[in-house]
Amino acid sequence: MADRITLARTFLQGTDWAGADIAMLAGDASNRRYLRITRDGETAVLMDAPAERGEDVRPFVAIAHHLTDMGLSAPRILAKDANQGFLLLEDLGDDLFARIIPRQPQIEPQLYRAATDVLVHLHTHPLPVDLSTYDPAMMADKAALAFEWYAGDADSVRRAAAHAAILAALANHADDSVLIQRDYHAENLLWLPERSGVARVGLLDFQDAMRGHRAYDLVSLLQDARRDVPAALATEMLNHYIDRTGQNAAAFNAAYHVLGAQRNLRILGVFARLCLRDGKVHYVDLIPRVWAHLMHDLAHPALANLMPLITDTLPTPTDDFLKDMKNRCAPPPTH
Repeated sequence: MADRITLARTFLQGTDWAGADIAMLAGDASNRRYLRITRDGETAVLMDAPAERGEDVRPFVAIAHHLTDMGLSAPRILAKDANQGFLLLEDLGDDLFARIIPRQPQIEPQLYRAATDVLVHLHTHPLPVDLSTYDPAMMADKAALAFEWYAGDADSVRRAAAHAAILAALANHADDSVLIQRDYHAENLLWLPERSGVARVGLLDFQDAMRGHRAYDLVSLLQDARRDVPAALATEMLNHYIDRTGQNAAAFNAAYHVLGAQRNLRILGVFARLCLRDGKVHYVDLIPRVWAHLMHDLAHPALANLMPLITDTLPTPTDDFLKDMKNRCAPPPTH
């Protein structure tokens, strides 16, 4: 950490922010972390994404430019050093949806409608070039993380059958027509009420964007792993998106739940891995909510074949099961 701070100060020496104060702002589930830079009452954000730990800032830069070019509020890039893994970004503030809604619960519907309208706007624009596709095969493999980490002792025959059923369901709803940010939820969205229209929603953590299905980010938004979105509000926003975009309601609803099942299976595996491999035990506490989302998705008729395979293969996250997982977590990371 000390070496990275030294490198960060060296990077800042070549910018207008030389000598600025540096304070920790946040980390995330990856190896990235964010620091707030302060100088003469002004602030910026420093992304520290070390290349030696598998990070690459160039996708963030490319997608940020793509989003801002269409009038969306991604952070402006103020300076960059891709080799060292540093980006100096516009500071969009601290009013994450996840923070502001508990303080102002009356504006929750307004925020979610604005975030849904961002997706409507985004999905009317051409895709950036050279963007990889989040295709059914890749998505099914990501869903299989649930069998590898969340239920590592699952029967291999059942695992194979579940994987095949997931792949078949995804293939029935394959679509790569829009850019998907893949982490579009309340802890990555900022409220910027001084701006207008779709620009009122600040966007973060989109560097893993790919081509994919237009329902995917809506699932990410409304089936949030970290906070409860009221069921009535989620239904309202799903219908709002369908109405604004002219989608076939039955087909879109089916795709929404199929993608939801895939995403929630992947998250179960990722959260278990963050505990068991990386020592990040607090992710275990989020698993019951993810499980509830998964059960809701599997209840859709489009997933009738998958429901018994999942419920017979993956353990229900009871208190005892989660306690045992925490007991098996790796030692906390030292970096």
